[in-house]
Amino acid sequence: MADRKFAGSSVINADKVEGTAVYDPKGDKLGTIDDLVIDKVSGKTLYAIMSFGGFLGMGEKQHPLPWATLKYDTRLEGYVVDLDKNRLQNAPSYDRGADIDWTPDYGRQVNQYWNVPGEWP
Repeated sequence: MADRKFAGSSVINADKVEGTAVYDPKGDKLGTIDDLVIDKVSGKTLYAIMSFGGFLGMGEKQHPLPWATLKYDTRLEGYVVDLDKNRLQNAPSYDRGADIDWTPDYGRQVNQYWNVPGEWP
């Protein structure tokens, strides 16, 4: 697939989001985006799945972050989320490679933890 540029636009291809760094408000790197969760019906991006912790991929956790909590910072060329490592360590997560059942209850649990208003689709 050809690399597409969206000069002067705020859109991005999903494959370009993968691997993008996520930072805390101080500019400290928390992890990277591994995947996106998109609602099949509305087409809205619901979550960015961020990897965090572990060493050389061992013990690394996957954290669903509601898309609305991420803000793109052009200076950092990454996303900034208003949280610290302590809060992230207690956030909903799962082991890399685990199968997750994205039920409405799980979505509500994630949204509740991050104080994201609204219902899960």
